[in-house]
Amino acid sequence: MLGGLLSPGSGLAVCWRDPHLGSGSAASDGAGAALRARAEGALAGTGPGPASPADVLWEDGQTRVSVAVEQGRGIGEDVTGTWRALAGRVIGALVQSELSRLQVRSLQKSERLQQALYEIADLSGSSREMHQMLASIHAVVATLMSAENFYIVLYDDLRETVRFLYFADQIDPWTAQPDLDLALDGMPNSITVALLRHGQPMMGPSERIRAALGVERDAAHGPDSADWLGVPMRRDSRVCGAIVVQNYDRPGSYTEEDRALLEYVAQHILTALDRNHARAELERRVDERTGELQHANLVLQAEVVERQRAERLQRALYRISEMSVTAGSLERFYQDVHEVVGGLLYAENFYIAMLAPDGERIEFPYSVDERDPVRQPRRMTNGLTEFVVTSGQPLLADRDTIASLESRGNVRSRGTRAHCWLGVPLARDGTVIGAIAVQSYSPGIVFEERDQELLTFVAHHIGGALSRKRAQESLKAAHAELEFRVEARTRELEDANRELRAQIGERLRAEQRLIHQARHDQLTGLPNREHLLERLDAAIARMHEPGTSPFAVLFLDLDRFKLVNDSVGHAAGDELLVEAGRRVRRTLATTDVVARLGGDEFAILLEDVDTPAVAEAVAARVLEALSSPVWVAGRELFPSASIGIAIWQPRYRHGEELLRDADAAMYRAKARGRDRSALFDEAMRAEATRLLDLEADLRRAIISDAFVPYFQPIVRLSDGAVVGHEALLRWNHDLRGPLLPADFIGVGEDSGLIEQVDWLMYAHVVRWLGGHPDGYVSINVSPRHFHSEDFAERLLRLLDDAGADPRRLRIELTEVALLDDAPRALRMLRLLRERGVLALLDDFGTGFSALSYLHRFPIQSLKIDQSFVAGLDGETRAESLALVRAILALAGTLGIDTIGEGVETEQQRQTLLQLGCQYGQGFLYGHPRPAD
Repeated sequence: MLGGLLSPGSGLAVCWRDPHLGSGSAASDGAGAALRARAEGALAGTGPGPASPADVLWEDGQTRVSVAVEQGRGIGEDVTGTWRALAGRVIGALVQSELSRLQVRSLQKSERLQQALYEIADLSGSSREMHQMLASIHAVVATLMSAENFYIVLYDDLRETVRFLYFADQIDPWTAQPDLDLALDGMPNSITVALLRHGQPMMGPSERIRAALGVERDAAHGPDSADWLGVPMRRDSRVCGAIVVQNYDRPGSYTEEDRALLEYVAQHILTALDRNHARAELERRVDERTGELQHANLVLQAEVVERQRAERLQRALYRISEMSVTAGSLERFYQDVHEVVGGLLYAENFYIAMLAPDGERIEFPYSVDERDPVRQPRRMTNGLTEFVVTSGQPLLADRDTIASLESRGNVRSRGTRAHCWLGVPLARDGTVIGAIAVQSYSPGIVFEERDQELLTFVAHHIGGALSRKRAQESLKAAHAELEFRVEARTRELEDANRELRAQIGERLRAEQRLIHQARHDQLTGLPNREHLLERLDAAIARMHEPGTSPFAVLFLDLDRFKLVNDSVGHAAGDELLVEAGRRVRRTLATTDVVARLGGDEFAILLEDVDTPAVAEAVAARVLEALSSPVWVAGRELFPSASIGIAIWQPRYRHGEELLRDADAAMYRAKARGRDRSALFDEAMRAEATRLLDLEADLRRAIISDAFVPYFQPIVRLSDGAVVGHEALLRWNHDLRGPLLPADFIGVGEDSGLIEQVDWLMYAHVVRWLGGHPDGYVSINVSPRHFHSEDFAERLLRLLDDAGADPRRLRIELTEVALLDDAPRALRMLRLLRERGVLALLDDFGTGFSALSYLHRFPIQSLKIDQSFVAGLDGETRAESLALVRAILALAGTLGIDTIGEGVETEQQRQTLLQLGCQYGQGFLYGHPRPAD
């Protein structure tokens, strides 16, 4: 078209490049090689530029077209420009036309592919046989590519076998058997097997594919093809088969597009195969399930028949059981038995035979028979009935069996010979007492084994029912005599019943007394702790009901009650407790409860306490009532008490919690001076929580041995020489650092843990003694240790284990430790002194400080209390001088050394030295420091 617009003799060359149309070139007949090269250079952008004004370079996106022109004769520039514009429009129109034609072909191909996939999907859901379905799929694939030679193979990678489901080939005569599994070991040179193991699509001549897969030529696997295309079928990531098409005539007949298309089709074919297999499996399972249901239905029908039979048997047994207890004669009972048996099997001819009491005769109390209406009693012979009674076994016999028994002499028939006879024994307590028999005179009515089993089962129950029925007759005879005896016995029982009721009443009163004693204090008659806790728990439970007023608990402890017991005796103390209980009870309302918890402790439950002021007012009344004088054992006493108050709060769940908090408040009242009350508050609760946490920390500290001794020097006052040290307890707390004993000694003593702490401390001191050869060390020993019999032995054993010198250890005691149990204390001190452990009396002057006990104990030194030493240079100098002088005189008389505690000033040291004190201890000479 473009060449026709040029002048005669002109040449034209065109080159183009497009992503969809590809690349190419064309030229007119007169175009030379140079013109073609110029067009190609212009397209590639490597030429020197347009060599002719008529050359055209057209571009649109990625599409590029170059036109090189060699004009035959010169034309004007205006004509050239027009030609170039026309050439651009022609090229644009042609490119657009070709792209549209290409898109139409693509859409047509997509439509064919979609239609093919629809057909494959329809085929997979159809009810055709497998071979027909695969043949139809083959026909569909043939519409998409060259597929005259086509086959489908399934692969089992676990069993290493293949099955050729479909095989169609124009040259290869081999016939596939779809149900036959072929082992891969028998096909080592098969391209198909190599493809399955390779797992990737392969395309090209057979010879080239064999070379790529390493397969040798084997004529047994068919002729070579000019072009071969195989794609694997995958289920998830496993190769489960392959589809192969081949062409024996045309090389290069399959393209990459055919490969992609066949892969796409392969998955749809696999889906179709899976769907067909699932349908076949479903049909198989449906058939199998149908067979199972049919079998189950037959079993169920048999069970229904058996159940109906069992129900009839159950009704019969129930009827037999009912007949044995209902009123009526034995004749009526026999008729009912006949009716029951007739409901289970043929019983038109029926009789009951009973063995006489002497065992020599057989009687027939009931008989119904169409041939022999009357059966007379007879002696035991060898009849059929006697055979059953004697053997104790059922007998089912037809006419031939009866004849055989008669020929052997086992039995002899009586009366009309039956066509079929069935008899079973009647037994009572394992002993045969008779028999039941049914018989048929017609060949059409025959008894079976099931009838024998049924009649045997029924006869077992009839025997029991018959025994009960006969027992009823005996009971009727004895009933009159029994009634007479019952009346006489009833009169006796009435007399015994009256006596028994009297005894029951006395027992109930005794139980009530025991319950009262279990819930009340034996001394005061007041409710005890258990009773009070029950009332408290009930009061707490009522607080969850709307409209309920709060309540309070008062914990009361008599002040100095131990002094009363120790001075005037426990009997007088009991009398005081009884009087205190009366006075408290008189001050309370009738709805309130006062209980004795034990010892001198009482608790009060106050109902309807709207405000704490109400409880405090009641506590004031109680204290006032108690303060009145009382005469006990000839002495006038003025009792007082300390009261703790706890008001109900929603946090309380148990009565024990209220008692605990009221008890804590009571101790607050005692600490404030006694004879008063204290209200439990959050500060007290926080203190209780702190003490509880401190106790837990103390237990953990014992486990981890967090206690260390701090040493304070003891010096000679004359020259300041260090003669020894006092070991003072410190607790290295994880959070609070070193703690003084005052911070935890109370918790330790209350919980009983201080003894363990002391022994940890003693172990540290003894180990320190073993490593430091100079001076002595004194340790503080509480009265609690002197309550233990083995304290001295344990301390000495500790010294021996550590290899420490006992003569360098001193123990510091208080006067209380000596006086609590003087004989025991004396034994321990003498035992320790024998080994070299000496005793120091601590805080001397604050207790009894009397010669009545001091001279009895082996005391090596007295430690003058620091309160006296502090007064030597204060306002109480005169009094302190007199006291210290007296102590030093006493010690000098007894030959005991003295140590002044708490020496902090030079004046105190000079005064002590002038008064005759040999040793001192205090901050003037050094603060307590750790061992290192």
